[in-house]
Amino acid sequence: MTATPSTTVANLRDLGGTPLSGGRTVRPGLVLRSGQLDRLDLDADPVVAALGLRTVIDFRTEAERADHPDRVPAGVRVLVGDVLADKMRAGGMPVAAQLKDLLSDPAVAERHLGGGKAQALFADVYRSFVRSASARAAYRTLLTEAADPGAGPLLFHCTAGKDRTGWGATVILSLLGADDETLMAEYLSVNPAVKRAFAPMIEGFTTAGGDPDIALALIGVFPAYLEAALDEVETRYGSMEKYVREGLGVPDGTVEALRARLVA
Repeated sequence: MTATPSTTVANLRDLGGTPLSGGRTVRPGLVLRSGQLDRLDLDADPVVAALGLRTVIDFRTEAERADHPDRVPAGVRVLVGDVLADKMRAGGMPVAAQLKDLLSDPAVAERHLGGGKAQALFADVYRSFVRSASARAAYRTLLTEAADPGAGPLLFHCTAGKDRTGWGATVILSLLGADDETLMAEYLSVNPAVKRAFAPMIEGFTTAGGDPDIALALIGVFPAYLEAALDEVETRYGSMEKYVREGLGVPDGTVEALRARLVA
């Protein structure tokens, strides 16, 4: 998978080119991932203009969408799949949706997230990607759309493009035949882009006395986070295929169509 050098969309990556079993790869230009699209400007960004996007899937919460509305090209269909809706309703604190708030106050961050609490919270959020009804509905939408030739070039995203989006990419690439090593490498590969995007916020946080380990736990992605979701899949379903079929309710025919469309 390759990073795409957009000037107005953070962390834009094409799933195309990712190596799969048997020497195959993912077809380029069909399924892409990124951070939020609140600064998208086609006039200033020929790279994104050239993608010819037809469908955008927004994994963010209602509050995130209201604070930073997506800017999408005319004629692009936008689908909302609020991954964390159930977690928000349950009164949890989904750190994936509240990075900016948490990094604005070192004392609050230390209280909620110090001493390994950040890592534990993220592991719980990742498990909720597998088990919560709102997350299952969101990822069902992703797979259904990615399998549909009529969806055209599709881009899916959350705020930073690392957690909710990272799990979506992992599910797709796993179904297409990427091995465990490739899945983890792709998942971790967003770290440089995410750190660049959040650099001013991290600097402000640490300058104000914030613990750099907390900032890194929030901003980065780590093997333990993805492993928590994969373990939840294994515990509940036994395999990614069964998670997709039984957990997400995506029929085998759709998975076959996904492979036919995306495997080169």
